[in-house]
Amino acid sequence: MDLRSLLPDDVKWWDLLIALAIVIAGWVLSRYARKGVLALLRRTPGITENVAHAVSRICGYLLVLLGVGVAFAVLGANVQPLLAIVLLVAVVLALVLRGVADNFAAGVLIQARQPVKLGDEIRVDGPDGLIVGTVTELNSRSVVLVTQDGRTAHVPNAKILGDPIINDSTHGARRSEVQVRVERQSAAVDSLLEEIAQATISVEGVHAREHVRALPVAISPERLTVRVLFWHHPAHAVAVTADVVRAIAAGFEASGRRAAVTSEPTTAPLTPPDRI
Repeated sequence: MDLRSLLPDDVKWWDLLIALAIVIAGWVLSRYARKGVLALLRRTPGITENVAHAVSRICGYLLVLLGVGVAFAVLGANVQPLLAIVLLVAVVLALVLRGVADNFAAGVLIQARQPVKLGDEIRVDGPDGLIVGTVTELNSRSVVLVTQDGRTAHVPNAKILGDPIINDSTHGARRSEVQVRVERQSAAVDSLLEEIAQATISVEGVHAREHVRALPVAISPERLTVRVLFWHHPAHAVAVTADVVRAIAAGFEASGRRAAVTSEPTTAPLTPPDRI
């Protein structure tokens, strides 16, 4: 059987060889393109290994498809129906995978701009209220958080970029406060403020480079109300605040002075008015 009879009349053997060479060249170029894009993305700060591999694979597939399309054009095929089918499939995939694509693109921006990083403590809005957690993973779909009570939360990348978030770790320190109500017993206000500040500074975990501030809120002959502001590591807020409360309370107990120390000020209880 004559092999030339298998080809259309207007297609020559050299056209077939050229088309085959184009497909092979496209496949070879796709391999090199994948390696080149992967190497480039690995050197780009903030791009994870998963994102680099995904982008390199997409570039390789595009080159292979381009080679196949050029090969069909060399053979004289009408590529308009093929292009229509490709566009239709692309539109369907874009509609179906819109959320995936949005999260993937947002993940690339997060890796590049780094509004959050591994180990950061962040706050985001969740279905049941505010979520506070430490970032343990950044992937192409979501930011994974471990909350303070041990739960795992997966926050979509698009939500991280689209909604307001609070990053407690950006500056390497975080400020907390406690409120102190202490009876004066004719003591000077400045001496009580100094006593409170010294008790706070003595707590392990309270930063020395940022000054502790003891600010009077209410002063009367009977009692003094003070806001105590101090800085600490972003992830140690609960532990350091608890130690500050204990230290201030222990100091006043040792001096025989009644006091109430709280880290979560609430509505003041009903107390007898001060005697003037």
